[in-house]
Amino acid sequence: MFLFLDFQNKQEQFSFFFFWRRSEKYLKKMTLMIFLVMLIMESATEKLCPLRASIDVLEGEYFFLCYLESRQEHFQEEAYTVNWYKESAGKQQLIKETRRIVSQMNFLEFWPAELSDSGNYSVIHSNGKRNFTVQKWTLNVLERNKSSCFNENHLTTEIKSAGIGHSLKCSDLSVNENDSITWYKDCKKYEHETEREVNFRALTVQNSGIYTCKILISHEGTIYYSTNTIKLVVEEDAPEAFSLEIVGHHEEIETEIGKEKILNCTGFLGYYMQEDASLYWLINQTFPEQCTDIPENEPSICEEELKKLQLGNKFYITRLLRIKKVRDEDMHHNFTCMLQADESTQMKIVKLKKGKTQDLPVHIFTTGMVLALLFPFVAVAVVFVFVMFRVDFVLFYRSICRRDDTAGDGKEYDAFVSYLKDCVSPIEEEREFALKILPMILEENFGYKLCIFERDVFAGGAFVDDIHSFIDKSRRLIIILSQNYISDRAIYELESGLHKALVERKTKIILIEYTPIRDYNFLPESLSLLPSKRVVKWKKDKSLPVNSRFWKNLRYLMPAKPIKIKTTGHYNNLDLGSKTA
Repeated sequence: MFLFLDFQNKQEQFSFFFFWRRSEKYLKKMTLMIFLVMLIMESATEKLCPLRASIDVLEGEYFFLCYLESRQEHFQEEAYTVNWYKESAGKQQLIKETRRIVSQMNFLEFWPAELSDSGNYSVIHSNGKRNFTVQKWTLNVLERNKSSCFNENHLTTEIKSAGIGHSLKCSDLSVNENDSITWYKDCKKYEHETEREVNFRALTVQNSGIYTCKILISHEGTIYYSTNTIKLVVEEDAPEAFSLEIVGHHEEIETEIGKEKILNCTGFLGYYMQEDASLYWLINQTFPEQCTDIPENEPSICEEELKKLQLGNKFYITRLLRIKKVRDEDMHHNFTCMLQADESTQMKIVKLKKGKTQDLPVHIFTTGMVLALLFPFVAVAVVFVFVMFRVDFVLFYRSICRRDDTAGDGKEYDAFVSYLKDCVSPIEEEREFALKILPMILEENFGYKLCIFERDVFAGGAFVDDIHSFIDKSRRLIIILSQNYISDRAIYELESGLHKALVERKTKIILIEYTPIRDYNFLPESLSLLPSKRVVKWKKDKSLPVNSRFWKNLRYLMPAKPIKIKTTGHYNNLDLGSKTA
């Protein structure tokens, strides 16, 4: 009997233990599921409400501003009110709800957005005792293009290689999965595509185009819509497929007898550095001597050491041929650049020819030499004055002859200005210099036309395309250089300009050393190939007057063009010293 009761008690204990173990596993699974659901909801909210300071939207489309609920933790245990504000005439104006503008906790909806909605917005939490600004935005409502289904300033660009899979994703402005979606390619309806993504198993060049997705949203019996436009560029060759080549074709270069001439040969190696690649010069099928860096022992024509460059994801090698003084017989030589790698050989032939007279005619130089022989003391004085005031003489010569290097070259701007934008310096000196001082002098006083990205380029465009396009349209690239210069956008502008100057030789670079720089290691190595004479140093108050050495040196490096200097005295002494000092 006792044995039976003991067995029954053990059986009950085992059943309870088994039930408790199953309940514990069930509770763990439930806890994990709840955590995953909360994580997904948080991720979806972050996707809908990204932390963007500036937002572009097209007029006539549905749009909303929102912030993450996690950002309101400062009033988590207190009652508070949510107020939305728009800046008007420098003051914050409370937004009153209308049928078109509706606020719902952390959302401010526009049914639809209008051009007048552009401005600065903020959301403030208040508990009656104190206010807390949760987030701020700058909303730019862009005018709709009446002749097209998209606005060129409101699209993103995606560059892909042929042969890979890719998906184009529609915007997340619509949270309802049942909303109707229509895709367009080059403003023509893209058949059989009604999902939020357009999938390509293997891209081809024919897939290139401008894709627009249109989401229809129903609200209080009215149909609204929002659009998202993507420019897809499919490159025919994948990065692995390339041909070894020398940049540029056979060419004739203008020069003058007696002047130094440097010939540059650059070879494109592809998307990785080939260690066995060689690049060298031949003069009438004869190897030149190597440069020694000792002026008195330097041969008349010598070849410098091979240098390796990386611009973006592309690799180059380059070698300079230095002609100390061009002779008449050099005009009849063939200077051949040879590139060899992977049992492949490329060549480029360069010839010299007598060019047009530049800045100072030869007869002026000859007259000066005759005077130097006849009157030694006068000659020494003339040479000294010329060296000290060479820039002034050249500017005076351009002014008298009204020389114009910009006529008929097809360029729209005299210079593209690159400066620090992504990181703001402590007193914003560099930004004020780029946006205020530089255009005030060069544009208003000397008639130059500058391209300043923040001022002249509409927001919302394709950044990569804009940078390439505007540098191509400019005769010079002005880089305002400081220790804080390097950022994602600034380094891209610098690399693009170096590619134009060193590889394509289409654009000349001017470096403005805005603040003294002790260490240049943060700059690309290829920048060392630029001549030191193209660096101008800003010396704060000393450089402010229009007739200072800084502005003269900068004008000397700019393209020659006729100017009309204003006679009013306002610009001769800028009233910016207290801000810039």
